[in-house]
Amino acid sequence: MTVNYSRIVAILSAILVAAVLRLVPHPPNFTPIGAMALFSGAYLGRRPLAFAAPLGAMLLSDAILGFYSGMWITYLAVTLIVLVGWVALSRVSVLRVAGAALASAIVFFLVSNFGTWALSGMYPHTAGGLVGCYVAAIPFFQNTLAGDLFYATLLFGGLRVAEHAAPRLRQGRAPQAA
Repeated sequence: MTVNYSRIVAILSAILVAAVLRLVPHPPNFTPIGAMALFSGAYLGRRPLAFAAPLGAMLLSDAILGFYSGMWITYLAVTLIVLVGWVALSRVSVLRVAGAALASAIVFFLVSNFGTWALSGMYPHTAGGLVGCYVAAIPFFQNTLAGDLFYATLLFGGLRVAEHAAPRLRQGRAPQAA
């Protein structure tokens, strides 16, 4: 099977643009991180690039925004969301993308807030402290979900529009010139 390099470049470009959008002022947690990881998992498949692209894009934007303690927790969440993209989006549809965006928001919520509880010292290391951490984070979840849905629409919908405008971007072999 021939690799469609035009498609891969388009997908990687979309992931890079999504990472750049992290630099634009936005409401708390309304970012393209989850959607970018889902998109990578769905379209870059079972190859190391599916992980390297969103993690590399995150690293580049974090180099500009500033590194922070516990970064690895966010990167772990991104890695898990790539896996959600692999599993849930083997066939892409509006319903599957919406469900995967919900799953990615939940994964990010669970992982990032567990990290906050475990590493920050803001909460006692008890079951009650963990519950308190998750309860305190509930207001941020709505923005995470809204961001994942919004950016997933842009990324997945944008690729679909691009495939119609430029048939060489479609899945499989790039069309040969006549």
